[in-house]
Amino acid sequence: MNTLPRPRLPLLMLAAALLAAGCATPPPPAAPPPTGLAEVMERPAEKALLDGIRAYDDAQYAQAEKALRLALAEGLHSARDRATAHKLLAFITCTSARMDDCQTQFREARAADAGFVLSRSEAGHPVWGPVYKSLSQ
Repeated sequence: MNTLPRPRLPLLMLAAALLAAGCATPPPPAAPPPTGLAEVMERPAEKALLDGIRAYDDAQYAQAEKALRLALAEGLHSARDRATAHKLLAFITCTSARMDDCQTQFREARAADAGFVLSRSEAGHPVWGPVYKSLSQ
């Protein structure tokens, strides 16, 4: 009986392919769908923030302060939203001569969002600009 050795190369290639397939990393999970504005507005904190911004823009500062403090107490999800609430509270407290609270609000804005800065026109305001600049030094 003359037995020839079986070719092992195809078997080795198959084994290598199966091993490599088992080591492949699975694709990353799909990103969650973006959150829509209607969904955001169902959150009490974000709704209070919007109410506070509207009141501030309408020069209803007592109402704005109440809504902004409520937004922070309810737990805003976004660091930028928290910084915005603190910034507007700083503006309100500075213009009502509550300078300690003004400084605290600017500090809290920075603590909420490390990238927080006032725009050039905001930083140049004669009332809160110097307070903000004093904290930057």
